Amino acid sequence: MKIIYIASGAANMYCGSCMHDNALAAALKAAGEDVSLFPLYTPMRLDEENVGERRIFYGGIKAYLLQKYPRPFFGRDLLLRVAGSQAILRLMPRFDIGSAVDPKANAEMTLSILKGEAGNQRELLQELVGWIKSTYKPDLIHITNTLLIGVAPEFKRSLQVPITCGLHGEDIFLEGMPQPYQQEALELIRDRARDVDRFLAISTYYADMFSKWVGLDRSKIDVVWPGIALDDYRNLSADASTSRPLTIGFLARFVPEKGLHLLVDAFISLVRSGEFPDLRLLAGGYLSRAYEAYLNGIRKTIKNNGLEDRIKLLGTLERLEKLDFFRQIDVFSVPATYREPKGISILEALASGVPVVQPEHGAYPEWVKATQGGLLHRPHDSLDLAQKLAFLLRNADLRKQMSGHAQQAAWEKFSSARMAAATLEVFRRLR
Repeated sequence: MKIIYIASGAANMYCGSCMHDNALAAALKAAGEDVSLFPLYTPMRLDEENVGERRIFYGGIKAYLLQKYPRPFFGRDLLLRVAGSQAILRLMPRFDIGSAVDPKANAEMTLSILKGEAGNQRELLQELVGWIKSTYKPDLIHITNTLLIGVAPEFKRSLQVPITCGLHGEDIFLEGMPQPYQQEALELIRDRARDVDRFLAISTYYADMFSKWVGLDRSKIDVVWPGIALDDYRNLSADASTSRPLTIGFLARFVPEKGLHLLVDAFISLVRSGEFPDLRLLAGGYLSRAYEAYLNGIRKTIKNNGLEDRIKLLGTLERLEKLDFFRQIDVFSVPATYREPKGISILEALASGVPVVQPEHGAYPEWVKATQGGLLHRPHDSLDLAQKLAFLLRNADLRKQMSGHAQQAAWEKFSSARMAAATLEVFRRLR
């Protein structure tokens, strides 16, 4: 099957959605399918082999300028040609482009993209459609999420092929849009959904929640659990050194909604209990300048409690560093304050044989139930989080038992190969 996969780049940030898209495209290719993965806006930053096409469509700078300057003026064409240069686009991952975003301008551009052929970026849509029509003859087009669903009507009209769309966590972005933009965005998504043949939700939780919130037909939604490429995890084993202290791990963006502040508060409670005298916390993740104040507040809390030598903020981890990180930890937690629909780093921890403690909301109850690889705590409650962490930290045999369950379930239920097979089941029903 010849598949066009429309994704979205995240510039210089490691992004769970980008990793999911790349892993799925790679697994579909490994299964013998002809897949072309096109990132929009910016290149993808990945810690695995990038299987996406080199050409970037809907270049982020040009899309922004078309929004800001929708009418012709002297020099506009030259400005747009320079902004659309592939060489410039490939430089974007070197810069922190998400540090200062005007919510109103961001919302207006989102609506324009959702309007597709009626939006200010219509020439970028025509460029993309024209390229696919002249270069490829796809059997199916898959769009990564509903924030890009504005392309669906023109794809359907011009290419006359089935169109599928993922549901991967758009709600956190949409909920951040000011009114009345948010309501208009939901209406546009609902309208554009008529040109989508099937939706593929990343969890049962998200299929139920998003369809109800937006007003999508739940019967048009299939659930395909996420998967990761497991080769690097197959022989991964924890550092069994007796000199290594018990260690809690965190790996996610350093933003409030990922809950690092809650984990630090829980860690302080554990230290004050006196039960774990050598306990450590290792926290890896991407930091945008927009959230430096948030992280500085956490640094102040760490310093005020005299824990600089026990809590290490590692920043962004590259592939080998990430694998080594999982070897060094005994328990993993990302106590997200929002209802996370996926949580790729949770699956990576489970595949590494590290038990998890996650909030009892979003997709986390699904993952914990499916793997028997961890515990759930009350959301937003650092004391309950501390109690659940303490229960695992003091029970080495239970951690070992959960580790075995987690790794076995990862191979059986959360591999990229299984994700690709389930995705292909949906695709083949549409041919």
